[in-house]
This record gives sequence, structure tokens and C-alpha cells, in this order.
Amino acid sequence: MIEYINMEILPVFLLVFIRVLAFFVTMPFFSYRTIPIPFKIGLSFFLALIMVYTVDTTIVTVDDMYFLLLIKEAIVGLLVGLVAYMIVSAVQVAGGFIDFQMGFAIANVIDPQTGAQSPMTGQFFYMIALLFLLSVDGHHLIIDGIVNSYQFVALDVFIPFENRSIVDFVILTFNHMFLIAFQMAIPIVGCLFLVDVALGMMARTVPQLNVFVIGLPLKIFVSFAAILVFLSLYVSLAKLLFSTMFEVMRGLMQLFGGV
Repeated sequence: MIEYINMEILPVFLLVFIRVLAFFVTMPFFSYRTIPIPFKIGLSFFLALIMVYTVDTTIVTVDDMYFLLLIKEAIVGLLVGLVAYMIVSAVQVAGGFIDFQMGFAIANVIDPQTGAQSPMTGQFFYMIALLFLLSVDGHHLIIDGIVNSYQFVALDVFIPFENRSIVDFVILTFNHMFLIAFQMAIPIVGCLFLVDVALGMMARTVPQLNVFVIGLPLKIFVSFAAILVFLSLYVSLAKLLFSTMFEVMRGLMQLFGGV
């Protein structure tokens, strides 16, 4: 059986396996703690086994630069997944904005997916976004993105870190994340701002009324009603969120490949 194994493919397979595994370490949905580590390794292994026959195996030679190619593949997978996760984090940031206005900022919960503290409203929006991603087969598009990444970043091409546009692209992506978070939070935050204005006017006109007692439950009621009304808007914003995520992944891979 050993004679049927092409040992010349092994160095290329290792490069492909490192990129896919590093991609799954930081990529949204696949990087969550609820997905077992053996499953991530096994999925990366068999996906790399399929992908290794779609790339040119003659361009890689085992020499002094091979170790640097391994590091490059790990960096490509980590950074592409990290930039995509940065865009998806806009949901958590928007939830933080809303919880601060609602008075829920003191009651953060532990996100079982990432193990970090998360605002309750942000966790609710995050679950809606993930269900939307699964309903439109977005997880298949994520895998398709890492499969097609070799069209932009070849195995024997190093990342041009001296290219200033890569840093500018990451900064622009970070700014875009806050813009999407602001778009998701502004309907609720705007309604709660009007509630604060109304409570301020009430406190001036009716001094006997304790606005601090009725303010918190009123803001919670108004925010829940606003979330119910604007829920369809969040589905549209989730579509924009994931389309932006795929565009960012493609743009970063083009910069890595010097396209």
C-alpha cells in the first residue's frame, strides 16, 4: 500500500493543512469552543486532502525556505479568519451600545461559543445572525472561500508585508465594523434617547414623580418593543454583515497575493 502513496505531495499537503487549520482557528462559526477540537482537526485534514489535488504540487520544494512557507500559511489562515471575525463582532458591539442605554450593561453573560463576556442583547442578535448564516448555507461559502484562496495566494508566494495597503485595509475594515454596529444599534438607541428626553421633561414638570424608579422599566419595555418592530431590519443588516465579511476576506487575500 505504501508504494501507492506519492510522498512528493506530502510537503504540499502539509502547507495546505496548516492554512486550513489556522483558518478554522479564528473563522466565525468554525472557531467556537462548542465544536470539538478533534472535529476541527479532522475536518481540516480531509478538506486539505481534497484540496491538495487542486493545486500545483511542482512549485514547492523542501529547502531552507520551506519552514518560512509553513509560517506564511499559518499567518494567511489566521489573518483571513481574524478579519472575518472582526466584521461579525459588529453584532456584539451593537448589543453593547443597546445594553448601555437599556441599563443591561451591568448584566453581561458568558458566551458559550467564545468563552468571553457578551452583552445580553448582543448575544441575542448574534444567535439571529448565526441562524441566518446557516439558513443561507453561509458555512459552505466560508469553506468555499478557503478552497478558492489559492487562486489569490499561491503556495510559493510570500506576503508583501511592506505593502502599506494591507495595514490600511485592516484599519478600514475595523472602521467598517463600527459603522455596521452603529447601523444596527441606532434604531434602539434613538428610541431610548427619546425616552430619556421625555423623562427629563417629566422630571421638570412633575418634580414629585421619581423618574429613577419608573425610568429603568420604561426603557426596558420600550427597547423590547423597538427590537420587535425592527427585527426585520436586523435580518437585512445581517445579510449586509455577511456579504461584507466575504468581500473583506476576498480583498485581504488579493492583497496577500499582490493582485
